[in-house]
Amino acid sequence: MSQTDRIVRIRALLDQRRAVSRRTLLDTLEISAATLKRDIAFLRDAMNTPIVWDRELGGYRLDLAQTRGAQYELPGLWFSDKEIHALLTMQHLLANLDPGGLLAPHVQPLVARLDKLLGAAEHAADEVRRRVLIVGIGKRSMKLAHFENIGSALLRRKRLAIRYYARGQDEESTREISPQRLVHYRENWYLDAWCHLRGALRNFAVDSIRKVELLERTAKDVANCTLDTVLGPGYGIFAGEQLQWAKLRFSAERARWVATEHWHPQQKGAFEEDGSYVLEVPYADHRELVMDVLKHGTHCEVLGPEELRGVVAAEVVAMSAKYPVRK
Repeated sequence: MSQTDRIVRIRALLDQRRAVSRRTLLDTLEISAATLKRDIAFLRDAMNTPIVWDRELGGYRLDLAQTRGAQYELPGLWFSDKEIHALLTMQHLLANLDPGGLLAPHVQPLVARLDKLLGAAEHAADEVRRRVLIVGIGKRSMKLAHFENIGSALLRRKRLAIRYYARGQDEESTREISPQRLVHYRENWYLDAWCHLRGALRNFAVDSIRKVELLERTAKDVANCTLDTVLGPGYGIFAGEQLQWAKLRFSAERARWVATEHWHPQQKGAFEEDGSYVLEVPYADHRELVMDVLKHGTHCEVLGPEELRGVVAAEVVAMSAKYPVRK
């Protein structure tokens, strides 16, 4: 009988009876006392099963009182070494996306258990972390305490009192908000929330929240379809009321990259006869789109709308004046 089969039998016996004697387990499983000891230890340490020895009952039993908080199991769910490696890789990716953030404290105990489930492959987790490198560009630092309070308010549906620094206006303001959802975008976290000061939906950069207080007032709920309509239809993280479509032409050289890139869920793209690529994306606020257009330099031409062409042209002129080419 394999260890997996033995573990299933032990769990079944513990679920069916108030207590199971050591002799019953040895006879049923037809194993030695040393093997039983290892199986019990595996259930306790790797599977987090609350098995205790009850001297009065003269056997092993499940002690649900010793579990910390709600605990759930997926009966019959077992992982191969390859599946565990895949889970560890995903954890490593998550840890780098969310260093010390909302999910990390809850993920770490799972990682420790996955390490144990790998059995003989003792250094598998370390090997994954050594072989997978994730480089974050443009990631801004934030205070963990703020992030935890925001996460708590989101899940408990409570309001927050925040002091927020708006970089664009170089101003601080105090607001009461009802958080709706967290968005991880381009290496940084943003909070979609109902602002009770403005009486409207707003998007807040989490790293710009300088003080946060969890309130006991119930948060105002906004439907997901409304969030998507107000904050999600245009290009980038900035919201706006009027949606326009940008039409961009990329050179044949740059087209080989841009044609495979995801700029927006509703984007449209097509190659032209000369190998260039025309991309169309909706936007409500031009600021982020202009930055992405400019990084392609002369390889990107704005075909429309005319207002966007003017903004990009003005930026090019301003940069040329500030950084003239020296001969």
